[in-house]
This record gives sequence, C-alpha cells and structure tokens, in this order.
Amino acid sequence: MTDDTQQVSSARLLDRSDERVKHADKLGNTISAFVDRVRSGDLGSLPVVVGLIVICTAFESLNPVFLAPNNLVNLLFDCSTVGVISLGIVCILMVGEIDLSVGSVSGFASALVGVLWVSQDWPVAVAIVTALALGAAIGALYAFLFNRLGMPSFVSTLAGLLGWLGLQLYLLGSSGSINLPYGSPLVSFGQMLVMPPIVSYVLAAAASLVMFVTGYRTAARRRQAGLSASSPGRMMLKALLVTIVLEFVVYYLNLGRGIPWMFGLFVGLCMVMNYALTRTKWGRSMSAVGGNREAARRAGINVRRVYLTAFVLCSTLAAAGGILAAARLASSSQQAGTGDVNLNAIAAAVIGGTSLFGGRGSAYSALLGVIVIQSIASGLTLLDLSSSLRYMITGAVLAIAVIVDSLARRSRLSHGRA
Repeated sequence: MTDDTQQVSSARLLDRSDERVKHADKLGNTISAFVDRVRSGDLGSLPVVVGLIVICTAFESLNPVFLAPNNLVNLLFDCSTVGVISLGIVCILMVGEIDLSVGSVSGFASALVGVLWVSQDWPVAVAIVTALALGAAIGALYAFLFNRLGMPSFVSTLAGLLGWLGLQLYLLGSSGSINLPYGSPLVSFGQMLVMPPIVSYVLAAAASLVMFVTGYRTAARRRQAGLSASSPGRMMLKALLVTIVLEFVVYYLNLGRGIPWMFGLFVGLCMVMNYALTRTKWGRSMSAVGGNREAARRAGINVRRVYLTAFVLCSTLAAAGGILAAARLASSSQQAGTGDVNLNAIAAAVIGGTSLFGGRGSAYSALLGVIVIQSIASGLTLLDLSSSLRYMITGAVLAIAVIVDSLARRSRLSHGRA
C-alpha cells in the first residue's frame, strides 16, 4: 500500500469518526434540551403518557383481557362521547374559565333529539342541527352574562346545570326515556360502525404525513426568521416512528372489530381543534387571554369575542357529546348527562394536561385524559370491583394531575417561561 493510499484511508477514517462525534453531539444536545424543558416545567404530555402506561401495565397483569383488541374497541366507543364534551372543556379552560353545566347541556341535547325525532317525527338531521344550535345559543347566553353583566362563569354555569337538567326532565315527561330506532344510521354509528381496515391504515398514514408537513412548514418559517428549528431529517425520523406506532395500533385493533367511526370523528375534531389553537390568530388569542386578560386587551385583542367563542364552542361540543351518547345507548333518558359525566369531562381535560390556571392546553389533552379515565373504568369493571373504587382512583389521578400542573407552573415562573 502506497503512502498516498494510506493517507486517503486515514482521512476517510477521520471523517467517519468526526461524523460519529457530530451525531453523538446532536443526540446529547437533544437529550439535554429535553431534560431542560422538563426541569423548567414544560412537561407537555409526558405525565399522562407515563400514567397511561402504568395503568395499562397494572390492569393487564391483573386481567389479560384488558388489552384484548375487542375490549380496546369498546373502550374507544366509550371514550368518544365524554371525549367530545371534554374537548369543549379544553376551550373554556384555555381562557381561564369553567363550565359546570356541560353534563346537563349534553343530557338536554340528547332529550331534544329524542323528542323531535321520535315523538315529533322530525328528520333526524334536522333534530341534530336544532340540538347543536341550541347548544351554541346556551354558550352565547353564558358569554353575555359574563361579558356584559360580569357574572362569574362558575355561577352562571352552575345555574345552567340546574336549569338545563330541569328542562331535560320536562321534555322527557313521565315516561322518563325515549328509545331511538334501533338500526337507524345514528344508532348504528354509535354502536356498530367501524372503519374498513384499508381506510384505517390510510388515515393513520395520513395523520403522520400531516404532522410532518406542518412541522416542516413551521421549521421553514423559523429559519426564515433566524430562529432555531428542527432539521428535516429529525422531523422525518419522528414522523416515521409515529407512522410505525399508529399502523401497529391500527393492525392490533383490526384483529378485533376495528376502529369505530365515532372515535374517528372524535380524533378528527381533536386535530381540527389543535390546528385552530396552535396555528391561527384565534388560537393565539385564546392563549393570550387565558394567560393575562388585561395584557391581551392592551395588545388589541377583542377579549369579549374570544370569551364568546370559547363559551359557544364548549356548549356546542357538549350538545354534540350528548347526541353521541344517545346514539351509543340507543335512547334519550333522564339519566343522560347526569352522574359522573360532568366531572369526567372536566377531569379528562385537566388530567390530559390542560391547565386550570388558563393559557396552556392542547386539544389532545382531551384525547389522552379521557383514555386514562375510561381505562380505569374498564379495568375495574373487568376485575368486577365496585364503582366506589373507580371514583376514588379517578379522584386521586385528578388530584395528582392538578398538583403536577401547579408545580410545573411554579417551575415555569422561576425559569421565566410562564
């Protein structure tokens, strides 16, 4: 081997060594940045994901049926109704307010659909649109009381909780319930309809593609502004990993009945809401108003309009959740929207990571939080344990979530990231 050949080989080895060092440095910087975000209180969805893994592991060890495909499919059906209501709670918590009447609004919408469709022979589509419109009107009423009269949302929605429950009982009358036509499209949607396997695989891949495209565009805008941004290779790797995970989940669920269309609707609403909250002027205004109302007003944001949209969305989604619940049970009854529906919807948003202090939250927190709550309910049901344990465990998880949120907020304040 000549001296020139040896020099070329040595140079190649040095280049490869430098590349390994650079990759190691990039990996180390990524890990260090993640640790810094966690220490500064920017936890994201980490606590709820860890909690969900612990819950699933515990229940699967106690009863192997818990992670069976068909049980997970039933769990997704049950998640959809409360999840849609919880998505509205995310909106109202983002601006630092609360709606205690979502359960009653959902029950009222359920009763209204039953009365108009079955008793009054209205077309089902017209009955659904009417219920959603009244849900929006209820939210507009709350916004008027808050914006114009200064009534705290806690008081106005507490009054609504009682008032809409009374109206629900009045509509249903002495019979107490109305059975919806079994086999109708609405009931089939709530009980039986699942996606064809090929559709579920395509939608899972499309979700990953959308995540990559939006991330790439955001990174391009940050580079143009002279800010740091993720590399295309890193984003592609992240999208690939998400695709693999989603496709495996879809494959596993298709071993059973498949993915419910109702759950697909819920996830679609989460995606639309996430886009609105993170990539529109309205979403930035929501965060600004929730973070500091007076500062947002001085910045030129129409604060009253933001509150109006938050209240209207919350009540409309509550009505939608009530309609889906009626489809799931094939009936409109006096029990609809009562019991733990109200608290589960609020708990799901908080457990999923939406702050009670306003200004911070994600549409996906409703998705993650309701899966946690329904997982606890499903696991305890399979173990044939009393509902008292479900209430106690859910309450403990909610308390832990609020404690984590409070500590994270304190950490963000100390690090100047509030």
